[in-house]
Amino acid sequence: MPSAVPSPEPVLETERLILRLPQRGDFERYAEAKTDPDGTRYTSGVLSRPEAWRKFLEYPGAWMLQGFAMFSVVEKSSGLWIGIIGPWQPEGWQGTEVGWSLHRSAWGKGYAYEAAEAAIDWSFDVLGWQEVIHSINPDNVRSQALAQRLGSRKRGSCSLPPPRENVTVDIWGQTREEWLARRARQQSSDHQATRAP
Repeated sequence: MPSAVPSPEPVLETERLILRLPQRGDFERYAEAKTDPDGTRYTSGVLSRPEAWRKFLEYPGAWMLQGFAMFSVVEKSSGLWIGIIGPWQPEGWQGTEVGWSLHRSAWGKGYAYEAAEAAIDWSFDVLGWQEVIHSINPDNVRSQALAQRLGSRKRGSCSLPPPRENVTVDIWGQTREEWLARRARQQSSDHQATRAP
């Protein structure tokens, strides 16, 4: 497991979003998201409020003990918590993951892509990771499309570690070198677009 410990409270900012450490006030929207059958179909399944609280505590706990975990994602325009996105590697995990889960109100706006790009950059730059993976349910076509848009490729399938060893996921991923090459191409394309008459 990576041992790099970043600054105590990193905050990432994109055009429309702020990624920061989870806070107590995020829980109301988190618990709401965990009662949505569609939103939880491919992850935890619907959770009761007490179950959601215990799950929510994993994130600040991981930040405190290992120096990284999922970021809370906040929409700048409204100040609303809209999801969790970021680095994730519990004991026994199948790799250095950047994962995502958004509140239904944030679907279809490109927020997952925007936040995941920032989180992957941070994971490579600050944590020093050499690759990122995404553990995706084989039926979750939306997350598969996002992984592809981020430049990841399907690498195979595996079972999650206990206590979810009966859950099989597809592993999508890419290396640090592949990510940096993709980002360089993006920047070159953006630069050419701004210079076009």
